[in-house]
This record gives sequence, C-alpha cells and structure tokens, in this order.
Amino acid sequence: MFYYVLKYVFIGPLLRLLFRPRIEGLEHIPEDGAAIVAGNHLSFSDHFLMPAILKRRITFLAKAEYFSGPGVKGRLTAAFFRSIGQIPVDRSGKEAGQAAIREGLGVLNRGELLGIYPEGTRSHDGRLYKGKVGVAVMAIKAQVPVVPCAMVGTFEIQPPGQVVPSIRRVTIRFGEPLDFSRYAGLENQKAAIRAVTDEIMYAILGLSGQEYVDEYAVKVKAAQAEQGGQPKKFPKLRRRRRIRAR
Repeated sequence: MFYYVLKYVFIGPLLRLLFRPRIEGLEHIPEDGAAIVAGNHLSFSDHFLMPAILKRRITFLAKAEYFSGPGVKGRLTAAFFRSIGQIPVDRSGKEAGQAAIREGLGVLNRGELLGIYPEGTRSHDGRLYKGKVGVAVMAIKAQVPVVPCAMVGTFEIQPPGQVVPSIRRVTIRFGEPLDFSRYAGLENQKAAIRAVTDEIMYAILGLSGQEYVDEYAVKVKAAQAEQGGQPKKFPKLRRRRRIRAR
C-alpha cells in the first residue's frame, strides 16, 4: 500500500515535475505476467525514476548495505527501501550470486516485474560495462521475457559522489522484449548464459548510445583504486546510431 502512496502521491509526481522524463517504448512492458526489466545503471536516481513512470510495480534487488546502515539514518533508509519493494542482497562471498538469483526467481514466480542492472554496480564514468550472467540464468530458468531499458541523462544529473541531483530532463527508453526460450534447460551452460547476457547488453547499448567496455565495472573500479587514480568521467557521451534490439 505504502508503495503506491509514494508512487502516485509523493515521490512519483515530484520526480515527473522536476525531471520531466521523456518515456519511449513503454508499450514494451507487459501489462501482466512475469518479466525482467534489465537496464544500464548510471545514477542513484535510477532507483526512483524508472519505478515512477511504470504503471506496474517493479521490484529491484538492492545491495544489502542500504538496509544495514547505523543509527537513525540507517534505519530510515532501510525502512524506505523496504517500503518501495526493494530486496536486500548480500553481494559479498561465494554465495552472493546464488542468493540474488533465488530472490529474483521468487519475484518472477509470483508473476511480477523484476528490475535488474546486469552490470552489477553503477557506472563510475558513464560508460556501459560487461554484464554479469545472473540475469541470463533467471531469464532461462523462469522462461520470461527480458525488456531492455536505457536511462539517458541520469549520469549527468547525479554522477557518483553527488548527493543532490541536478534538475534537468532525462529520457527512459524501453526496447522490444527479448525471448530466450530457445535456451531452455541451458542455464548451467557457461556459453549459453554468456550469449544471453551479451545479447541483453547489446540491446541496452543500442538504446543508450553509450560507449561499451568489455570488462566488469567492479574490476575496473578496483584497478583504478589500486593505482590511486580517480575514475575517468565522460559527462558527454558520444551518440551512437540506435540499434534495434533483436
């Protein structure tokens, strides 16, 4: 109940007023039934902007740190994320990936929308990074369509380290649903789940026009931290010709 109060009374109208999002391809979101919405992740604002414009409720897998902060602020943050339907996932340890998959499949088995960022973390420089294969495992196991999504302009309004977002217009673009039924039963085959993941990332790339990096974002961030350098930022991304999702 509180989810819809926030969506339609408080946060949703405010976000629409401030950022005036252009919405493209909303018809690609199924009106009912389970589906995965897989998008790029450029900003903390993404957590709020996409759910605000969707007619259906969407559940995201969120990092457990949002739910375990100390003090009053930590408790308020945890309560807020739970109220908007986010599920905490511990991303540390060998079982982290399997835990996320179990939680995601639970959402899909209930016939709901699951939101996921295949890169696994926010882009630190505005580029699109290699996707992790958990999204493919869930899509194949649950036999559900994957709708690619591109957030455009959210990096510019709130890059990493900026607490208060700048006020400017953003675009939220959805592509045609991707069907992976041909991979049924192959969720344990490395080649199959890599192929599915790459197809999803290719579709996101076609919608977003970002520069693509064939490396995991977390590894690039870690390497830069070891070198003591600051992440290179690309505030103005070069536009690419939009590629129609297969």
